[in-house]
This record gives sequence, structure tokens and C-alpha cells, in this order.
Amino acid sequence: MSNHTDFIISPITKILKDFMSANIGIGSGIETYPLSEYTLQSVFLKMTGAQEQKMKCICWELATDDYEYRYKRYTIKPLGECSNYDEKKIIYKDLIDLIRKLQPQFDVNMEFDRNALARDTIAEIREICDNSNLSTWAEVAYLGFVNDPTLLPQNQFATSHSLFENILQERYALLYKHRNRCAHNTLSYQDNLPTLKELLQADVHYDNYFVRFALLILIDKIFILLYQRYKTSLYEG
Repeated sequence: MSNHTDFIISPITKILKDFMSANIGIGSGIETYPLSEYTLQSVFLKMTGAQEQKMKCICWELATDDYEYRYKRYTIKPLGECSNYDEKKIIYKDLIDLIRKLQPQFDVNMEFDRNALARDTIAEIREICDNSNLSTWAEVAYLGFVNDPTLLPQNQFATSHSLFENILQERYALLYKHRNRCAHNTLSYQDNLPTLKELLQADVHYDNYFVRFALLILIDKIFILLYQRYKTSLYEG
């Protein structure tokens, strides 16, 4: 198994677990609150960065196996940083197309137990974050997260047409906006407070770290399953 494959199939939840282990000695008293945004930004950027690298590794592995794909993806239509939704969607469709090239009967709609993926994603975050200083620092957001049954609607992801449908695309757009704010340090010269207009938007309560973690982990699960299916199809012919 290649180093790329090891990395691709390694769950991104490990980053969140390592963060919680490193963070456990800080405590959750009021004196620790100034640290919260720094540490949350750090683990968030580490997760987004790892996922961007994973997308590039998937493309490299596909291009290593299929020369037509190599020419298409690295010469005709190369990708960028693989951080935005559109590029993740392209790689998602690339994987499906190459699986179908090997196994024409492949139907992505039959590949995923979407309910289980959504349920397991939320359960993993709860297992990691319950009774932690992370859930204390952002208690209102965390309680909203664990009590929201509509967080990851199962008919909104991993379809035959798209990685995410409309609702989850909008939630990923919030994630991507925050990723850019953190990565480019735009918060350093902007007020770190939402405007009244933003507070009135229906989706504002999905703009928090727990939802961001859930979306990143869900994407990770989808790509791991698809990549494993691709490798199986490649070996089976």
C-alpha cells in the first residue's frame, strides 16, 4: 500500500482526537476562554489543510493508474488548491467516472448508507467533544449541534449528480468563508462580530466549528469509501 493510499484512507477525525488529547490539560475555566478561538482555528485549519492534501493525493493516484485521466486533470483542466466545494465536487465525479470505467454497473446511489454516514459523523464528534473544554467554550453552539436532527440531511449528499446538494452546499460555503478568514488572517482587521443582517439569516446557527467539523468529516468518509471502492475495482478489473 502506497504512502498516498495510507494517508487517503486515514480518517480526518484523528486530527480532532489529537487536538483534544493535547488540549486536555488546559482545563475549561473562564481564564482559558481567550485561548479558545486560537486553538479552534488551529485544529480547523489543520483539518481543512489535510483534506486539501488528500484531494490532491487522490488525483495523483488516479492519474498514476489512468493516463487519459492524467492528461485531462493535469493538462487540460488542472485543479487548484482543492479547498472550495466546486473542486471537491470535480474529484468526487472523477472517482465515480473511473469506477464506472472499470465497473460499468456501478451505481453510487447504492454505494452509501447515507443515514449511517450522517449518524456516525455526528456520533464521532459527540464522542470526542462531550464533556470537553471544547464543548464548554462553545456551549450554546454545541448544544445546538447535538440537538439538531436536520444538521446532515441524508438526501443532501453523495448523490449521483453531486457531492452535496443545495442545503449542504450553502453550509459548506459558510465553512469555506471561515477557512479563508482564518487562512488569510482577515479577522485581524475586521470586527470579530456578526452584523445584524448576518444574524437575521436563517443559516447563521450553522456557522460554527461543530458544523464545520461535521461537514469535513462527512466529506472525508465519502471519499474514503469511494477511493476504497475504486481500488477494489482496479484490482478486480
